[in-house]
Amino acid sequence: MEGDPTLRLRVFDLNCWAIRYLSKRHQERVRLIGDMLLQEDFDLVLLQEVWSERDYSNLKAKLGGCYPFSHYFRSGVIGSGLCVFSRFAILDTLLYQYSLNGYPYMLQHGDWFCGKSIGLVIIKISGIVFNIYVTHLHAEYCREKDAYLPHRLVQAWELAQFIRHTSKAADVVLLGGDLNMHPEDVGIRLLRGWTGLRDAFTEAMHFEGCEDGCTLIPNNCFTVKTELLPFPLGIRIDYILYKAVSSFMVKCEELKTTTGTAPGMDIPFSDHEAVMATLHIRRQGQAVGANLGTAEGPTGMARRLERLSLPLAGAALGAPGESWRLLRQSNLTWIENKGGVLALGTELGRLYLK
Repeated sequence: MEGDPTLRLRVFDLNCWAIRYLSKRHQERVRLIGDMLLQEDFDLVLLQEVWSERDYSNLKAKLGGCYPFSHYFRSGVIGSGLCVFSRFAILDTLLYQYSLNGYPYMLQHGDWFCGKSIGLVIIKISGIVFNIYVTHLHAEYCREKDAYLPHRLVQAWELAQFIRHTSKAADVVLLGGDLNMHPEDVGIRLLRGWTGLRDAFTEAMHFEGCEDGCTLIPNNCFTVKTELLPFPLGIRIDYILYKAVSSFMVKCEELKTTTGTAPGMDIPFSDHEAVMATLHIRRQGQAVGANLGTAEGPTGMARRLERLSLPLAGAALGAPGESWRLLRQSNLTWIENKGGVLALGTELGRLYLK
């Protein structure tokens, strides 16, 4: 970063819906995605639902000149569907497969067979270490009778734990993927509260794209319109989240989404809309080790916890309607309601809802 204190990073995220023989106009859309990535000047590309390694190999061959570094994460019976393309050298990779991920007898859903996972790639740009995470959580299928809500909550918890325990040496953390959760769902609150990750959509200084940042919209010809009837504008389930870990500050200058049909074509890139973020990373004057991703110090955190009520957390823990309190004294934190203490520990203070 010599001579320029600000690093500009452009990130692209898309659920490609590339299921061979099943997804509509699959090969044509994969070619379209590759062509668009060649034309755009992204630094990082995070893709989900690239289920065929042949599709990944074709993209790698096409994009090699612009994105010379890439990785495909293998998992489950048919693969994780996760891959990353980068303009910068990938120093290391790691895969974690979720411990709970659907049922093998639910053949029509198929999540169990693909081995939903978290992929991590570590890159270094201008001396800044980035931990880049890409993931795809279990699908919802039916919001009114959501049999997979416990699966996604466990996955959100494991995702938060994985990020927390693998990012301690990083300067900047970035997560992209199809989380299959609405912004106010308890799983998203759990993930963001535990990790301190910021939502690029809510933090962006400029936004352009679908209303409310929706990434599954009725105007897309590949979406199932009946599933979106309760949501006339669509739903936002694809995210780019980020935070600074050490002596850096990260800001989202701009966030864009695609808006249905690809330019000059009669079809979109996928049944999901792509999310594109432009981030600015700047070194702070504080000493290395100052955590810029979480704004509150220990004293402010303690005051916040003392007055915090957690009805959503109570419902998620199997006690709908009960009000849970998260309390802290010295370095000890506990969750309680009128019935008594639910959990006790020294790290639970991070589990608060923003």
